[in-house]
Amino acid sequence: MNIAQALQTRYATKVFDPTRTISEQDMASLLDVMRLAPSSVNVQPWHFIVTSTDTGKARVNQGAQGPYAYNAPKVQNASHVVVVCSKIHMDDDYLLSLLEREEHDGRFAKDPSFKETYHGIRSTFVNLHRYQLKDTQHWMEKQTYLNIGALLTAAAAMGIDALPMEGFDLPALDKEFDLPAQNLSAICVIALGYRADSDFNADLPKSRWPLSTIITEV
Repeated sequence: MNIAQALQTRYATKVFDPTRTISEQDMASLLDVMRLAPSSVNVQPWHFIVTSTDTGKARVNQGAQGPYAYNAPKVQNASHVVVVCSKIHMDDDYLLSLLEREEHDGRFAKDPSFKETYHGIRSTFVNLHRYQLKDTQHWMEKQTYLNIGALLTAAAAMGIDALPMEGFDLPALDKEFDLPAQNLSAICVIALGYRADSDFNADLPKSRWPLSTIITEV
């Protein structure tokens, strides 16, 4: 199945089959996708809480109370659940630790002088959002959504169903997992697994604007 075919068949899964679980091998592949996803100047401003246990899911469902209770069964019946978190602040220490990681991974082996050059380039972009645009947290969330897109696409290509959910009490998740103390904030919850036969959304035709509406060739 190519990527276009995978995206044609994927959909927002509303009912998961609680008897089916994602294999360890497939889940490891998805975790690698999350690790390898792109971000602007490689800032990687994300963290993920992953669970497949009833205890872990119950903790995630602390954010599915009251007006968000309709999402609780999706979490409970999914094979795995991911709480997607984004950094709140990005300081100089983080940028330096990222630079050292890149050096460890051989990014500057061919030209060691490029280490400081790249640090300057990345700092320029980060400081643009810090001091001029003053939207660092929002910018980091946008980078994290690139990761979400990669995960959803990979899951579809692997025949794994998924549902990204913003319909959660995200401050409740921040509290449950003590995220602000870790310089993190929850931005989305993703349920992963396999659709149930009773899922009404599975057989509905996909609806998208035609290419003529969304593409301008120049």
